[in-house]
Amino acid sequence: MKRNEMKIEFDSISDNEAFARVTVAAFMAQMNPSMEEVADVKTAVSEAVTNAIIHGYEGKVHKVTITGVIEDGFLCLEVADQGVGIKDVKKAMEPLYTSRPELERSGMGFLFMEAFMDEVQVSSKPGEGTVVAMKKKIGQHGE
Repeated sequence: MKRNEMKIEFDSISDNEAFARVTVAAFMAQMNPSMEEVADVKTAVSEAVTNAIIHGYEGKVHKVTITGVIEDGFLCLEVADQGVGIKDVKKAMEPLYTSRPELERSGMGFLFMEAFMDEVQVSSKPGEGTVVAMKKKIGQHGE
């Protein structure tokens, strides 16, 4: 399969979380994914976008960017914001940890991303934003 790339940018409002999920699902359709693979990726994208909206921008409207690359049977995604950033990425990735307990967040977003994708890497700088890079091998069904 040839390399293919896409990039979308949208406002950091919760209504756009569904838009992000559907857009990434449509992009990966060319890889002939299983329904389970589509559901896994959509869940991971949803968690990353929700984190950017709620934690990155703390409810303020700015931009979230998703970059996607298809190459050699892998779907690689980056969800980026230029929000408040994460002071301690390792702590933020611990199950049940949330920086916004007043919003009754479960603190399971990164755990879900890690469960549904093959690789998840988070880079962040306080005051500059966060990039969540995720990778998943697609099309392994039936092998």
